Order: sequence, then C-alpha cells, then structure tokens
Amino acid sequence: MTAEQYACWTAPLRGKEVWVQRLNRWLTELGWLMYPLLLLAMAWKGDARLLRCVLVPGISFGVVTLVRRRINAPRPYQVLDIAPILVKDTQGQSMPSRHVFSLFVIAMTYLWVQPVMGAALLLLSVVLAVLRVLGGVHFPRDVLVGALCGIGSAWVGYWLI
Repeated sequence: MTAEQYACWTAPLRGKEVWVQRLNRWLTELGWLMYPLLLLAMAWKGDARLLRCVLVPGISFGVVTLVRRRINAPRPYQVLDIAPILVKDTQGQSMPSRHVFSLFVIAMTYLWVQPVMGAALLLLSVVLAVLRVLGGVHFPRDVLVGALCGIGSAWVGYWLI
C-alpha cells in the first residue's frame, strides 16, 4: 500500500470519517460482547465444549500478542505520509492485526458452536478487516495475517484436535 493508493481508497470516505470510526468501534465491541455471551450460554447449558471455547481463543490471543510484539511492524501512518481515518497513536505492533484476529477467532468459535451466527460474524470480521486498512492503522498484509491466524488457530483447536 502506498500513500497514493490509500488516498484513492479513502477518497469516497472523506467527510464521512465519523461513520468509519463508529463502525470500527461497533464491530470491535460486538466481538467483546458476543464472546462472553456465548461462554455464559454454554456454561448455563452445561456444554462440554466450554473449556475449549475458553482455551483456544485465549491461548491463541496470547501467542498472537507475543508474535506481534516480536515482529513489531510499523503502522501505515508511521511510514506513509497519510492522515488516517482511525486516530491511533500506537507505534509498531501492526502485524498481525489483533482486532481482526480477535473477531475472526470469535467468529470461528461461534461457527463451531452456532454455525449460522458464526457465518454472520465471519462476514462482519471481513468488514472489520477492510475498515482497519481504510482506517489507516493496518496494511492489507496485517489484516490478512490476523484473519488467517484467527481461522487457523480455531481450525486447529476445534476441528483438528
């Protein structure tokens, strides 16, 4: 992604930044609300899959956090001359995108337990990934790696093991 590409991609959004910011926040909060609700519902029903639904995202989140800290990739607003739509002052730790990873792993958890809701959350996860790039806080590779890590860790944790 170059500064020129970013300007082209975001030109239709200029003047509507508040909507991009709100949707980004809403999708992020949706994940943080939906995940504990799923766990509570599973606990209420005595679902035997509950422990896995805690461990798979939890362990994966820890690993992604450590890997991202180790990579310490710069954010687009650090290396490109751009005015990001999403205001953030974090330096580095751009790859993989933890927001995107989190929503994808939550969506995959739902897919394992409640497939219809999981499919809907996967679509919203893609929207969040696009917003994080258009918001100027991640490069496309950051969100792609975040999504693949979320899908991959859930696939291993729920279907392979």
